[in-house]
Amino acid sequence: MIRGFLFDLDGVIVDTAVFHFQAWRRCAQKLGGDFTEAQNEELKGVSRADSLKKVVEWTKASVNTEEFEALLVEKNEWYLELVQEVSEADGLPGAVTFLEQAHAQGIKIALGSASKNAPMILNKMGLTHLFDAIIDGNNVINGKPHPEVFLKGAAAIGLDPEECLVFEDSIAGVQAAKTGGMSCVGIGTPETLEGADLHFTALGETTPKELVACFNM
Repeated sequence: MIRGFLFDLDGVIVDTAVFHFQAWRRCAQKLGGDFTEAQNEELKGVSRADSLKKVVEWTKASVNTEEFEALLVEKNEWYLELVQEVSEADGLPGAVTFLEQAHAQGIKIALGSASKNAPMILNKMGLTHLFDAIIDGNNVINGKPHPEVFLKGAAAIGLDPEECLVFEDSIAGVQAAKTGGMSCVGIGTPETLEGADLHFTALGETTPKELVACFNM
């Protein structure tokens, strides 16, 4: 029986990928290289530190530990500058309504995001009250595709993994959900999110009631 929903943030509830792209590109250019949209896709669901490791590798730059830590801080500052104006109006199609419906139906809701800025973004969107638990990059050691963030999310809302349905837009996130023993809805195409149990382009294409009925058949 599905009794809880676990949501990724970026690309599922709100799209801040463009801000991440701009901040990572600025970081790559500071390292003497550049950064493409295709590379940005590869960083979806990946922790900030692991993402920077990839950017350093792609730019073939050489950085010491102190420079690496400074770049992590700078990237986040650039990103935060860009997301200051995020509001409920920036929710992806149907996302806010979907969350409100799930909350009204008594479904337990948790966030499982690699972003350490997730609480701030939820607050700016006025959605924090809809979540029973928030697990983000501040609460986990292992990034996706490791299932830690979702296992902690399930535990935080008092449910077993098989009672949770994960909503993800990254292949790393889908893998994390399945490795953790959870069902998964992919927000994207079957080609890009192989392994998800169902696929939609946005949460607005379905309803919590429909999904619970589907998975509890």
